[in-house]
Amino acid sequence: MTDRRGCGSAARRRRRVGAKPVVLGGSGLLIVLAVFWSALWPYVVGAVGLGGVGAAGWWLWRADRRVCARDRRWRQEEVVKAGCRTLAEVDAMTGTEFEELVAALCRRDGCIEVRRVGGSHDNGADVVGRLPDGRTMVIQCKRYAPSSTIASRELRDLLGAKVHFRADVAVFVTTTRFSRPSERFAVEHGILAVHRDHLGLWNNGASLLSLSRVNGRGQGDSRHRARWKQAYGK
Repeated sequence: MTDRRGCGSAARRRRRVGAKPVVLGGSGLLIVLAVFWSALWPYVVGAVGLGGVGAAGWWLWRADRRVCARDRRWRQEEVVKAGCRTLAEVDAMTGTEFEELVAALCRRDGCIEVRRVGGSHDNGADVVGRLPDGRTMVIQCKRYAPSSTIASRELRDLLGAKVHFRADVAVFVTTTRFSRPSERFAVEHGILAVHRDHLGLWNNGASLLSLSRVNGRGQGDSRHRARWKQAYGK
């Protein structure tokens, strides 16, 4: 029969024997550091400093990843919200709500420094900001009944706002259509004219810059205008 006490004593002896090299190694390292500290301390401090910088860099990188992930989620949510709106819901908005919608669509498209400035003393602008490529923009928003028409004089007011704000790009966004003279005026003076049909495309995911490629088009021919008048009562 095996003596259990003898086995336990042998195991404890083996643990003590195994621990001795670790203790001796640690003691030796401390002695070396104490003797050569004057020569080694710059390296030790440098290693600690590099470790601290590395840890701080890793923390900042993780924080940046978290912020970017939240931003991506927010943009995706805004895209979903924008896609759920109908033009009928846009028609039911107040003027201020429509300006906020336009500002939100600009932010969704990557525009920065976007803010609503509409009011009694807005100097002809409702929204200002910067396009993703850095150009400054000024936007006039008109939430009119679909049966209305944008006249050229309103586009002239926007040109004045462009000069006042020293903007690179002027954009006119409306829930209705432009008259033929105002449409020509917009194209001749480099104003991006976003009429009702283009607003629907923008609201459903097309980018603002993509609309610039079809500026001055999309309002259809005489048959389209006849159907428009039939649908909206004018």
